[in-house]
Amino acid sequence: MLFNFALLAVLVQTAFVLAHEEQIPLDDFVKPAADNYDPFDTELWLKKYGKQVDQVFSGPLSFSHLPYSLCLEETQKDFDIAVLGMPFDTGVTYRPGARFGPYAIRSGSRRQRESRGYTMAWKVNPYELGSKIIDCGDVPVSPFDNALAVDQMEVAYSSLLARPIVSQDSGVRSPVVSQFAKDGKEHPRVITLGGDHTIVLPILRSLNKVYGPVSVIHFDAHLDTWPSYAGQSTEQSRVTHGTFFYLAQEEGLMTNTSIHAGIRCKLSGIGDIENDESVGFQLVTSDDIDDLGVAEIIRRIRARVGDSPVYLSLDIDVIDPGLAPATGTPEAGGWTTREVKRIIRGLAGLNFVGADIVEVAPAYDTAEITAIAAADIVHDFLSMFVTQEPPKAPADAGALRDEL
Repeated sequence: MLFNFALLAVLVQTAFVLAHEEQIPLDDFVKPAADNYDPFDTELWLKKYGKQVDQVFSGPLSFSHLPYSLCLEETQKDFDIAVLGMPFDTGVTYRPGARFGPYAIRSGSRRQRESRGYTMAWKVNPYELGSKIIDCGDVPVSPFDNALAVDQMEVAYSSLLARPIVSQDSGVRSPVVSQFAKDGKEHPRVITLGGDHTIVLPILRSLNKVYGPVSVIHFDAHLDTWPSYAGQSTEQSRVTHGTFFYLAQEEGLMTNTSIHAGIRCKLSGIGDIENDESVGFQLVTSDDIDDLGVAEIIRRIRARVGDSPVYLSLDIDVIDPGLAPATGTPEAGGWTTREVKRIIRGLAGLNFVGADIVEVAPAYDTAEITAIAAADIVHDFLSMFVTQEPPKAPADAGALRDEL
């Protein structure tokens, strides 16, 4: 055996020597044939390959590759619908991380494009119906001072609401909400990417200055109408992601015709429900989708808010954590992504003045499934804003059925 190993070593060494002797000297190396070009031509790429097109996985990050502007400083920038990030998460009571939500949702939208926005469910491309839609970046909120951050978010939102719309008298806004505005004018609509749910309080304060009290459609696992928590001894400490609706009711920012959808959290007792009703909400629980079905839930939501100006707020934890794990306060037994999307489609034609999606905390995500779901729901919001009625089901579809 020793002889065989020695012989093998000699053979290998000999092979290396022979291979080295056959190697082409570097001085004799000839480069492969290449196009003749001027290495100092600054337009070389443009001439040979054309435009520098961003691929779905590359390029600067904006929602759905939309035009991106720093709208808070570019005060002449106009639009009909703006996507705005609010990376605030210091109002949470459990797991933080939603400050990274706007980035994650934009990242989850990378496969979306204006030119590929048509969906079989909506039967429209929201980017091709005449509304100018842009990404306005993020509000630079303070992570150190919640009172300052809340004011920054309100001022930022108000700054965008004050812009003139682009599609004036074009008939593409549906329905027209100027009838509710105190100045009788059409105002842009903002889709806000949270951030934790606290961001809705400054948003409602801003909307109140333009429209007065609004009805709220609230998709969530939790009520978010609690009056306070133990130890909240200062005025600012009362402002959290679980108390903001109670505070909004105290300030007269909401009508008494608001509604929750997807509730399934544990409560202290029946007193929480009674308090919730006093804030102005009706309840649709997560189990109601089995007992009532999608169509009846849609009917109840539409009947509740009626013809009032409507704000839609969607906490990603309304979706079951098996399908959307990246959130701060997950609750088992939630709706599926498809159920939520079907309900949203059924709400088209209401008088929406704005919408948000909140509580996406990507540190807890797996394969971006939460971020992708959130980005897809934002696309639904866009379609919901620019259509006059829910999309019609095929004639042979039969009655709407839920997941089970």
